[in-house]
Amino acid sequence: MLYAIKMPMARPVSFLFRLLLLFALAAVARAAPPAAPDAATRVLDLANHVDVLVDAQRAFSLAEVAAPSNAARFAPVAARDEDINFGYRRGAYWLRVVVAPASDGRWLLEVGFPSLDRVDVFLPDRGEAYRMGDTLPFAQRPLPNRNFLVPLDTRAGQTRTVYLRVESEGSLTVPLRLWEPEAFRDHNQRQYTLFALYYGMLLALGLYNLLLFLSLRDRLYLVYVAFAASMAVGQLSLNGLGNQYLWPTFPAWGNVALNSGFAATGFFGALFTRLFLATRRHTPRLDALIVVLAAGFAAAALGPAVMPYQWAAICTSLLGAGFAAVAEIAAIRCLVKKQPGARYFLLAWTLLLAGVALMAFRNLGWVPTNALTHHAMQVGSALEMLLLSFALADRIQSAQRDKAAAQAEAIASKEAMLAALRQSEQTLEARVAERTKELERANARLIASENKLSHLAHHDPLTGLANRLLLHERLASALLRAQRGDSRLGVLLIDLDGFKPINDRFGHDAGDRLLVAVAGALRAAVRDTDTVARLGGDEFVVLLETLHRPEDAGRVADKLLAGLRRVSRALDGPLPISASIGIAVYPEHGTDAHTLLLQADAAMYRAKRAGRDRWCHQH
Repeated sequence: MLYAIKMPMARPVSFLFRLLLLFALAAVARAAPPAAPDAATRVLDLANHVDVLVDAQRAFSLAEVAAPSNAARFAPVAARDEDINFGYRRGAYWLRVVVAPASDGRWLLEVGFPSLDRVDVFLPDRGEAYRMGDTLPFAQRPLPNRNFLVPLDTRAGQTRTVYLRVESEGSLTVPLRLWEPEAFRDHNQRQYTLFALYYGMLLALGLYNLLLFLSLRDRLYLVYVAFAASMAVGQLSLNGLGNQYLWPTFPAWGNVALNSGFAATGFFGALFTRLFLATRRHTPRLDALIVVLAAGFAAAALGPAVMPYQWAAICTSLLGAGFAAVAEIAAIRCLVKKQPGARYFLLAWTLLLAGVALMAFRNLGWVPTNALTHHAMQVGSALEMLLLSFALADRIQSAQRDKAAAQAEAIASKEAMLAALRQSEQTLEARVAERTKELERANARLIASENKLSHLAHHDPLTGLANRLLLHERLASALLRAQRGDSRLGVLLIDLDGFKPINDRFGHDAGDRLLVAVAGALRAAVRDTDTVARLGGDEFVVLLETLHRPEDAGRVADKLLAGLRRVSRALDGPLPISASIGIAVYPEHGTDAHTLLLQADAAMYRAKRAGRDRWCHQH
């Protein structure tokens, strides 16, 4: 039965308006909230502010997408504070972001996944459009950066709608962020610094192992170098640095470098595993599986030339996750067999397994895309490369230990054959050594006696100062140096004032103690290079070398007198002690030792006549 609804002619327009309003309200209710940056915003993650429309046939234009019929089909991504990731999907995806700024500003819209094939950004309100992607030349980008950057100007209270069209044969990951320019520069600088450290490490490890290969001619090190180089190609493509610096004008290679680089990494990693762990000998079944995986990696590396890129990328991700697990099992079995280097290899592949698995699962859309999963491969590979280098070093050490053990065994057999001869040689050597020690002890006693006699012959036995003989030797040497160097030297003759009454009243023991104290004060007042000598009784001589001016000798004499006064105060005796000092300077007062001593003696007597406790120099 058919039923007809009758209505007045005036009501269809009203009914149609209400129906359109209902659809509009439903679309608004399903739309993601607008992004609302303000003056304090440094960076804004746009994942929760994005609506998406799937263009499976890649047929929509911007006008069609913005039309009301398609505008209502946009739905929030619902990324739950994670980066947007659609996995390996065919077709194009349209993203819509509404920006409702609270203040005027200039922003940078970043799409932080450099391996996307095409990224088209549309700003309809100003008729601007930007076309980027790793299938296009790098110079076509509006701003030079490893990621895709678009400038975005805003005014307070004026909303701007941004449309993005993304498509890729690889993983469709679309990290969207809105940056304040200064904040982005700081963030970008930190990122490039970390990348420089990472690739510098890869370069250093590669060159180091290349030198080892050239030295040892072990192909294992060459495979490691190829493994590191392939890893660098894949990472450079993944991080966008290859497109920016190495192949900016070759987008055809830039489009496949990511997959081919990592597939080649897997291939050389499989070869390295077979050689390092000797799986053909220790685990034949796993070795056969590794060979199959290596063949799969080789096909995936060359795949983009003969098959759709997406198939090759999916194969690489699945092979990477599978091979990491196989290598882990092989390492565990070799570790159980106590194979050298297996512990480092196991730890290295454990870390890489985590990074590869996270990257593969992220590419497939099985785990969320965030900072950890985005950089998991890079962190894991850095640690893995370091540990594999340690494993190679451990391999060298193990070979050296084996070589040393073989040499030790050969030496032991030779020593066993010559045991009798060695025993007799050892007995003879022991006797010779004992006799040598007796001679060394006798020689040491003789040298000690000679040193003691020499010291006694040249030093005063009471004070330990140089005696008259040593003074004349040093004075003669000093005169020769002064003549060659055209310098001055000073001779200070010191005679204690009032020493005889102390000897007479308190005995020679007290006098000796006083002389020892005076000798210490004189040594403390001059340089180590100067000579202090006792001529006998209470007479002393100080020899000063390399004087700059004659007046310097007087300043030293003042220090000597001050030191003797301190000795007198310290002893606190009933009779004060002082000294009279005579000074003679070479060459002003004489050019030979005898003359200088006579001149200093004459000056000393002048000091005594002048009142003692003072110094005089010869005129």
